[in-house]
Amino acid sequence: MNKNITLDFSLFDGFPDMCFLINDKGDIRFYNKASSEKLEILNGKTDILFDYVELCDRNETQNLFNKSLNLGKPEEIETRLFFKKNFINVKLSFVPFKSQEFKERLTLVTARDISEEKKKEMDLIRFFNVAENTVNPLQITDLNGKMIYVNKAFETASGYSKDELIGRNPSILASGKNSAKFWDKMWDTVSSGKVWVGEVENLKKDGEPFFTQLLVSPILDKDGKVSGYFGIHRDLTEKRTLERQLIHTQKMESIGTLAAGIAHEVGNPLASISALVQVAQRISTDPFVNEKLDLVKSQITRISKIIRDLVDFSRPSNYELELTDINLVIKEAVEITKVGTKAQNIIFETNLSPNIPLLPLISDQIQQVFVNILLNSVDAIIEKKRNSKIEKISVKSESTDNEVTLTFSDTGIGIKEDKLNKVFEPFFTSKTEGKGTGLGLWVSYGIVKSFQGDIKIKSKLNEGTSFIIKLPIN
Repeated sequence: MNKNITLDFSLFDGFPDMCFLINDKGDIRFYNKASSEKLEILNGKTDILFDYVELCDRNETQNLFNKSLNLGKPEEIETRLFFKKNFINVKLSFVPFKSQEFKERLTLVTARDISEEKKKEMDLIRFFNVAENTVNPLQITDLNGKMIYVNKAFETASGYSKDELIGRNPSILASGKNSAKFWDKMWDTVSSGKVWVGEVENLKKDGEPFFTQLLVSPILDKDGKVSGYFGIHRDLTEKRTLERQLIHTQKMESIGTLAAGIAHEVGNPLASISALVQVAQRISTDPFVNEKLDLVKSQITRISKIIRDLVDFSRPSNYELELTDINLVIKEAVEITKVGTKAQNIIFETNLSPNIPLLPLISDQIQQVFVNILLNSVDAIIEKKRNSKIEKISVKSESTDNEVTLTFSDTGIGIKEDKLNKVFEPFFTSKTEGKGTGLGLWVSYGIVKSFQGDIKIKSKLNEGTSFIIKLPIN
């Protein structure tokens, strides 16, 4: 061993990394203090560096070493070295070394301990996997509010792809329902290093609203300064829908109770007015007076129909449930609708599943629901006043293990979005004045609910409307 070389290599004792000088067989010729402390090498015998390398990486490490030696170029590899019955993660670097003092070829090897880096990397991988696979939409923004990360759930909830979101401001999702003051307060809170929580209404890429509870937390660097913002959403869409349905149901119950009283109070004086009109018609010979009396009579008839609908809705049914063939009731309702003069140029299409079981219903009442919906569809098609394409009403029935779904679709004028949540309210109608009482769908809603079912509507202006009825099998 050349003492001058030994003194020269002792310069590496100040390095925190392990350093070795090995020959082409891997024999350790020189090493620094860090190597001695960590690996406890050279215990009275010649040590081979590769004997300390984890067995599964040993062949690959030796091959990379030989490549470095043959090409005379540095190479690197990450592996583990055995240390006091444990392994430490290291990055091995091979640098071919030429010296006139040795006949054999030597290589300088450094082994940098990367255990802490690996631990941080594993923590980051775990966080990434949790973030990517959680059901809650997550987003990270920089100090300027631009998104630098979104998870899969965020893509699903928003309808946007990751490429469409990264680099954009979250305002791309804004519905405009939350005020500027609302967002200013949020930014003031998180910019000061505090957590902010609030409920927001956003818009998906297709324009559909979705409601979330948003928690925004500032991301702090090692100096405690805000370096970005982490946002997590909790979907409130279903909760909002259930709340609206509950409020609507409670409103319907209140109106139903009120309707019974109104029908009674209006019915009696209306009967008196009708009798007086009939008396006046019998004794009057004036054509003008009789014409006006006919007009009063027609309005009495219209009011009487409204009263009957109110009574039908609010009065408990005296009928008993019977097992009913829902497909047969649909066919009958379609036939009733088709005979009307307004439906002559409309195509009726039915796609009824033969596997639907008999349902416990009152056939006359459920038929009334179907006829109401079909007549509304006919009126919607006529109101569109466009004959350039075939106008159609289609009815579909299908079932699962728990429920039957009935879908009534038309190619009519459709309903504006801001009116969709009002269609089942009493006296609301989208028809022109005098062409509807606004009670048909209200009564239909009450009938379906009385069978423990549900009825919803989907519509686009100038494209058409679909009513979806769900009835439980048991």
